[in-house]
Amino acid sequence: KTTNTSGGIGSAEGKAVVEYAMQFIGNPYVYGGNSLTNGIDCSGFTQQVYAHFGYSLPRTTFEQINCGVGITFEESQAGDLIFNHNVGHVMILTGDGGAVHASNSAPYPKGGIKYTQNALYSGYDAIRRIIQ
Repeated sequence: KTTNTSGGIGSAEGKAVVEYAMQFIGNPYVYGGNSLTNGIDCSGFTQQVYAHFGYSLPRTTFEQINCGVGITFEESQAGDLIFNHNVGHVMILTGDGGAVHASNSAPYPKGGIKYTQNALYSGYDAIRRIIQ
């Protein structure tokens, strides 16, 4: 897929990814799930959100971590993916230091699809920019 090269927190497409992802907050987490409304896990969430915009991501966190272009947290923008490889978790950065993600089977707001203010709460191993 070709996109503009503006990128950034000002990237319309990056912001659109975040806005689309945020509408599913409160929906359940299901390990191995693939439904944004009925249950999904973290990598299914990123895969399905990006698919809405025409991007094809692999199914697992361990495959997605090889997609796009690696960047630092300081360079990160809305729509970038942040990975914690140690726990096999991926989230979508929101551009304000936070992230939206599908997080464990506890009832929302502890689990499910949620917004977390501090995207670095568990550290990270990689940040990948999918939208170029």
